[in-house]
Amino acid sequence: MLFSTGPARADEPVILVLGDSISAAWGINTEEGWVNLLQQRLEQNNYTYRVVNASVSGDTSRTGLNRLDDALKQHKPAIVIIALGGNDGLRGLPISETENSLSSIIDRSQQAGLSVLLAGVRLPPNYGAYYNSQFAALFQRLASKYNVPLVSKILDQVADNPDLMQADGTHPTAEGQKQVLENVWPLLETLLSTE
Repeated sequence: MLFSTGPARADEPVILVLGDSISAAWGINTEEGWVNLLQQRLEQNNYTYRVVNASVSGDTSRTGLNRLDDALKQHKPAIVIIALGGNDGLRGLPISETENSLSSIIDRSQQAGLSVLLAGVRLPPNYGAYYNSQFAALFQRLASKYNVPLVSKILDQVADNPDLMQADGTHPTAEGQKQVLENVWPLLETLLSTE
């Protein structure tokens, strides 16, 4: 899914969201997803950014990496929000593969002079304490290595609340998406410019 939340204007810097089904608002109306809500929040706070959602349901960090260069070329963002890795974990992919792909996304974005915000993912407990702890740690390592702000758990206060999750137990409801935005906003705001 690739959509822009508004018409393009040359003077509006772009925030590119590179994510998976959580950011693509799977199972609910796109307008109710946190990315669309982000555009509304920006406008309410007099920020002139335009949000482009380049999130694709089912994307892993590797498939996101494969799409990155085209997305950067097409949209010329000022900020990239990376919200990938959940599908890697759910498929039990090697931690090193996920870390390498996310590392490449961050590195390429920074080499292009862009600001980066990384959103971390936590896995269900049935994946085991060791894998889960290693998976969580990779986001911390990347944030430290590249000096980027980290939303340590994009589904904080959502994943553990059945009222905010769809029946599949993986994707937020419309109400849950509102909390996702609250999780992302404070760190994203540190990257925004009102100029």
